[in-house]
Amino acid sequence: MSLIGATAQAAPAGDLIKEGSDASFAADVIDASRDQLVIVDFWATWCGPCKQLTPTLEKVVTAAKGAVKLVKIDVDKNPVYAGQLRVQSIPTVYAFKDGRPVDGFMGALPESQVKAFIDRLAGPAAPSDIDELLAMARESVEVGDIGGAAQAYAQVLQLEPENVAAIGGLARCYLDGGDLERAREVAEMAPADARNGDLESVRAALKLAEAAPSETSEFEQRLAADPNDHAARLELANALAGRGDLQGAVDQLLTIIERDRAWNDEAARKQLLTVFEAAGMASDITKQGRRRLSAILFS
Repeated sequence: MSLIGATAQAAPAGDLIKEGSDASFAADVIDASRDQLVIVDFWATWCGPCKQLTPTLEKVVTAAKGAVKLVKIDVDKNPVYAGQLRVQSIPTVYAFKDGRPVDGFMGALPESQVKAFIDRLAGPAAPSDIDELLAMARESVEVGDIGGAAQAYAQVLQLEPENVAAIGGLARCYLDGGDLERAREVAEMAPADARNGDLESVRAALKLAEAAPSETSEFEQRLAADPNDHAARLELANALAGRGDLQGAVDQLLTIIERDRAWNDEAARKQLLTVFEAAGMASDITKQGRRRLSAILFS
């Protein structure tokens, strides 16, 4: 599947970041700034804070995808323009636009402040390929095109294999398609401590599936004989959840809570929360289930 819409392609790092000098300053900074924002990093090899700031500048400039260039000037080797611009301490950063300095700062700022400085002068970076692919995937999910969503998430993972949003989204696509094994394989690509709505939903659904009984007839027979057999109803709810009938599981669990909310140390309510997580906190199943639960608990 090809990308839809024009997406900004990152310029090669060598075109965006370069070592400058007094001799090349006019071309690299003054002339270049007539076409795009140019950031000048005045630094020195002996400067500790420079070693913190320069990698941050390089990262933010690269992420801006060509909206800004970075020129690094070693003040020990190139003192002329540093002197003209009255650089009194390093690191000092100047931003050039239309051939003249328009702003600057001194000292090693954190990445968030460096990004805010550049965004304010150059404008926020254009959406990346990954951002657009994730947006396409979400749109596909909203219209029920699970196959299209899966393709978009897979393309994100080709570009960025550790993208948690894409891992969770693709795992959710497999889960919704009934392929629990593939859903599990994809979900396990994410670190154990990764947090994402889709990923946590898939993990909860897999947990339900692993613990679910395979047959329901025994529990249905027990309930036919005794509608207040809460243990049988809980097992029936587990079986329904394990096969993907989350709405059916919610109905059974709410029935237990309505009849005896404290039964078995509130086992039904605890399981209900897992079912809600598996359905997704923004799903209709969860929203309606929570309203019904509140009505029962506060009646």
